[in-house]
Amino acid sequence: MAGQTFVITGTLSTLNRNEAKAQLQALGAKVAGSVSKNTSFLVAGDAAGSKLTKAQSLEVPILDENELIELLKEHGL
Repeated sequence: MAGQTFVITGTLSTLNRNEAKAQLQALGAKVAGSVSKNTSFLVAGDAAGSKLTKAQSLEVPILDENELIELLKEHGL
């Protein structure tokens, strides 16, 4: 996960944003506040809004909360 940049948007139901951010950072990922061409993944919760639209336009891979949880489990969290 080191060197990858994640953006979290929308409402997460299982993890809160701070938990998700802390777990991603524990794996060496960077968590940014806005989507750019350098974003590796967008984590989209409910009511994701404009960040989701921008990620789609930039063809950034989009994960839902369940996919994020699976990714964290694969990396030992």
